[in-house]
Amino acid sequence: MLAVVFMSCEDVIDVDVPTGQTRLVIEASLDWEKGTSGSNQQVKLSTSTPYFETEAIPVVVGASVKVVNTNTNEEFVFVDQNDGTYLTTTFVPVIGNTYQLEVIYNDETYTATQTMTSVSDINNITQSIEGGFDDELLELNIYFDDPEDEANYYLVRYYEDGDLFPYFEDISDEFLNGNEIHDFFEKDDDEDSGQAPFQPGDTVEINLYGISESYYNYIRLLIEQYYSGGDPFSSTSAEIRGNCINETNDDNYAYGYFRATEVVKTSYTFQ
Repeated sequence: MLAVVFMSCEDVIDVDVPTGQTRLVIEASLDWEKGTSGSNQQVKLSTSTPYFETEAIPVVVGASVKVVNTNTNEEFVFVDQNDGTYLTTTFVPVIGNTYQLEVIYNDETYTATQTMTSVSDINNITQSIEGGFDDELLELNIYFDDPEDEANYYLVRYYEDGDLFPYFEDISDEFLNGNEIHDFFEKDDDEDSGQAPFQPGDTVEINLYGISESYYNYIRLLIEQYYSGGDPFSSTSAEIRGNCINETNDDNYAYGYFRATEVVKTSYTFQ
């Protein structure tokens, strides 16, 4: 009897992945929810990590954080919570007023400026199965009025409990000025994100933000890059800078964005 044994071996190849400079990451979203005072706000600080890093994101403590209303010179100090978050309970939001963020970290000063942007109320929320991409799937519809004779930009955040990530939609009124705007959200099976089509009884959280043109341009690029991941025909992802400027050392810029928005928060349960 002849026995033939086939053997194979695998070579382990170590690939050195380039690691960029560690940078400060600023998450500063001053979101004034309609119907509230807007006095409670927070800023999150961390540092960037390598792409394949699996450890917890390194938080930044010991920084100095404040926001100044440049129209009134009111100053709002954000207190270090020693976990990467900085809180204030005294913020006063005013639509149309301009706010400047100042972060001092490692003896370097970072600043950013935004104007508090208003948002319309949501007129109506409905469900349907015929207006989306798949006529057999439930979709959520929201409707809101766009003000006339001015440029407006919006960000919509949809989230169902249990999903790994929320879904974001950026909207410009360039071709919709002064009209009622309709946006819809439909889900299909996606094992990577853990999402499944909507079913009766599912509840979706809805946040509608009024945003500045500069933030719209920034978040649009981020959304475009995120949702085109894995698409062989999509453009190569590129570094996207926010509006936070290092006044001390321009080369050591920060990641992240400072925004000041009004937001409508609600939810809808499918029937």
